[in-house]
Amino acid sequence: MHASEYDYLFKLLLIGDSGVGKSCLLLRFADDTYTESYISTIGVDFKIRTIELEGKTVKLQIVRVQYSSYGILPRDALWDTAGQERFRTITSSYYRGAHGIIVVYDVTDNDTFTNVKQWLQEIDRYASEGVNKLLVGNKSDLTSKKVVEYTVAKEFADQLSIPFLETSAKNATNVEQAFLTMAKQIKDRMGSTTSTTNNTKANTITPGQSVNQQSSGGCC
Repeated sequence: MHASEYDYLFKLLLIGDSGVGKSCLLLRFADDTYTESYISTIGVDFKIRTIELEGKTVKLQIVRVQYSSYGILPRDALWDTAGQERFRTITSSYYRGAHGIIVVYDVTDNDTFTNVKQWLQEIDRYASEGVNKLLVGNKSDLTSKKVVEYTVAKEFADQLSIPFLETSAKNATNVEQAFLTMAKQIKDRMGSTTSTTNNTKANTITPGQSVNQQSSGGCC
């Protein structure tokens, strides 16, 4: 798709602890697919989807960054083999290039919700000032296993003035709404700007930049 074929180009970043369902959310939104046995990748997943929003064509570049044990971020860090400087360089480039960042936790795992505070600190450290944020509690279909109550997460998000949604990548509940909410927020912030293409070209992430290692298991 050429630049003339869309009005906005927004780059979104999906972050959160391993196993919260970032990949599944990405696949559900971009491809409308879901699998229980997704092969998660240590590195980067990259998807593109173009949407219509308030009469404008918006191209979304969505990046899911997957971490592995390294001891810098909560439970995770980027690429086992990466040195600290390389880690910082790669991490800061993805954060800094994002217009919006979606922080995902698992409603059945309280630790992943507790760690949201640390992920928000990473945003403050690496991302551009004023970047839009969205809190997402995934796996809402697992009602019998739920330990993080909606009201608790909503109150937390409200205190930080961050929108909040519970989603299920499995049955698609609120997945579309989450990404559309983020896109609308960014569009509103951009105001009268008709296209962000020129401003973001240097930070555009190219498909094929990803995926150094693989690990089996559910959605990460």
